[in-house]
Amino acid sequence: MVGTVLGALWAEPRPPHPPVRVWRDWALVGVLVVWSIAEALLREDRTWWPVVLTVSIVVTACLLWRRTHPLAAVAVAFGTLIAFDVARILAVDATGLLSIAALLVLPYALLRWGAGREAAGGLGIILVWLAVTHVADPTAPAEVVAGYGFFLFSAALGAAIRFHASSRLREIEQVKLRQRNELARELHDTVGHHVSAIAVQAQAGRALSATNPARALATLETIEESASRTLEEMRAIVGVLRDGTEPDFAPRGGVADIARLACHDGEGPRVDVRLSGGLDGVDRPVGTALHRIAAEAVINATRHAVHATRVTVDVTAAHDQVHLRVRDDGEASPDLSSGSQ
Repeated sequence: MVGTVLGALWAEPRPPHPPVRVWRDWALVGVLVVWSIAEALLREDRTWWPVVLTVSIVVTACLLWRRTHPLAAVAVAFGTLIAFDVARILAVDATGLLSIAALLVLPYALLRWGAGREAAGGLGIILVWLAVTHVADPTAPAEVVAGYGFFLFSAALGAAIRFHASSRLREIEQVKLRQRNELARELHDTVGHHVSAIAVQAQAGRALSATNPARALATLETIEESASRTLEEMRAIVGVLRDGTEPDFAPRGGVADIARLACHDGEGPRVDVRLSGGLDGVDRPVGTALHRIAAEAVINATRHAVHATRVTVDVTAAHDQVHLRVRDDGEASPDLSSGSQ
């Protein structure tokens, strides 16, 4: 179990799309460089000040690459300090500048933006430096513990932020996957409905071809319109499934949305809707198909039924069946097949 966890951490890739370097990064480095120069010039102990200043500037410059190259930034910064502390132990009697406190940012960046291997290697370098610097500058045990605590807390904070961001990204991906599944079902429903309607209209056109060629031709035109609409909706949905872009149409309604088809504005036929039975248990694909059929039937009736004053939509659920009936009190348009109403 432990080996599996460690193996997963070791194989952890870098987080995608680290933030680019912005003006605030340059401003931070500029402030730290000015601080380092001022501290080196104003401090009383001027021994080896060019070396001390160079070390501080190198460490500060590494902050610019802390997101894009976290391990390299840690290796250069802490490697420079290890070399400086080893020189202090062997020969150089000097102390570092306070501005190197900016080092605390690097463990955070390492765990936040580095891969698993990079995090492990970088933490090893940091722990080696902590051991060497306490030899070069002996301190009380409490200060030693505090030093380790500061750097480990910085690393833990970076790991926590990374875990939170990764969890958020996984949630977003799961939401996107559910949306894509919804769109796939929508594609299935759309194609099924339109192809069924086209088949019915084609059958009506074939039946009318011998007795009423004009109405058969109107049926063919209706089939052409339905096929074009189907292709447009298919392209839109397939485009979303392919590249993840946002759809350019609203989600389809369900059984409950059929009630919104009711209209009493006086500008056209009155539309009455009656829903009865246990419609709450209707599956979503069935509800979507019912809403689409009812809406199309109401549109056809209000547009093409001659002298129509009222359109009635009845939806009734009984046992495991749902019945939909759309009626109007008008006359069929002479230039459109009755099969489309």
